Amino acid sequence: MSALLLVAALAGLGLGLSLIFIAVYLIRFCCCRPPEPPGPKSPPPGGGCVTWSCIAALLVGCAGIGIGFYGNSETSDGVSQLSSALLHANHTLSAIDHLVLETVERLGEAVRTELTSLEEVLAQRTELVAAARGARRQAEAVAQQLQGLAFWRGVPLSPLQVAEDVSFVEEYRWLAYVLLLLLELLVCLFTLLGLAKQSKWLVIVMTVMSLLVLVLSWGSMGLEAATAVGLSDFCSSPDTYILNLTQEETGLDSDILNYYFLCNQAVSNPFQQRLTLSQRALANIHSQLQGLEREAVPHSTPVQEPLLSLEETLNMTEGNFHQLVALLHCRGLHKDYGAALRGLCEDALEGLLFLLLFSLLSAGALATALCSLPRAWALFPPSDDYDDTDDDDPFNPQESKRFVQWQSSI
Repeated sequence: MSALLLVAALAGLGLGLSLIFIAVYLIRFCCCRPPEPPGPKSPPPGGGCVTWSCIAALLVGCAGIGIGFYGNSETSDGVSQLSSALLHANHTLSAIDHLVLETVERLGEAVRTELTSLEEVLAQRTELVAAARGARRQAEAVAQQLQGLAFWRGVPLSPLQVAEDVSFVEEYRWLAYVLLLLLELLVCLFTLLGLAKQSKWLVIVMTVMSLLVLVLSWGSMGLEAATAVGLSDFCSSPDTYILNLTQEETGLDSDILNYYFLCNQAVSNPFQQRLTLSQRALANIHSQLQGLEREAVPHSTPVQEPLLSLEETLNMTEGNFHQLVALLHCRGLHKDYGAALRGLCEDALEGLLFLLLFSLLSAGALATALCSLPRAWALFPPSDDYDDTDDDDPFNPQESKRFVQWQSSI
């Protein structure tokens, strides 16, 4: 954290040095000029170079604005990819919780109704009652094993909330940069217009605005540099940091987190034992129901209806179980994890570097323009302030001079 603050402080130091340099340059220009010789004024030597250097600096600033728009778009794309990956991961985790809850509820309902009815109907046949009770125990065992598969239930960290927070911050960041880019574009264009029309008041106003945009550019450069350094450090080895942070925030076992974040053959599936026991229990229930159907249905018609209902519940449970096996595999969540890292460490980091280049070009161009503009407007003709006055206006200095000459001739 201290390193990031140091990087941001360097931008503040750069701003201070640039302001001191501009102030010293302008003080020297205003206070240390040699007195003008009497007679008609002639343009000082090098005046054209000053104007053209100012124009060149503003054009460099306009090129930097184009780079800034591209960087802002790339950063937004990377953050959008991060938000989409988080939303997809939240959908997967919610689907796991929903399937587990639905399956456990169906098995519990089957134990309370159909299996209880079978035991009552088959009360006279001890061996069939034992088979029905065995199916009951197997169903309860499956429900107990499945409840341990909903590993994200009750976890305080929600990917959906993280995605919403990231999108909220990104929306205002994108808007702030668009406004900054448009402000600098307007300053550059109106400054060029003022130089072209040799309008002192417009150049003076744009000089003040250039100073404001210069401060904003150095401030954004500090934020971009600190963020880029922190993000590049994070992207150099993200797995360990994310594992530790997620374990701290969620309290999940490291085996589960390693399985989904690493997803390689060296890490075994932490739910494999539960899945195997559940699959065996479902197969045992299926075989026991088939035995009850062979033995009891020919002798007792009331047994057929609960058996059919149990088979339907068992089929739906097996279907949900296969979906759970696919969702619990590390491929899906690890793919979302990889997409989030690519969006953050490729597109977003690239966009930050382009924004950093924009801020650097902007600061250099505006500092050059601030040094050149006072010398440029000093070259403007004195009649600039009266170009828009009416020739018949008695307060026009030229008209007043002609009026005095006319009175003296009378």
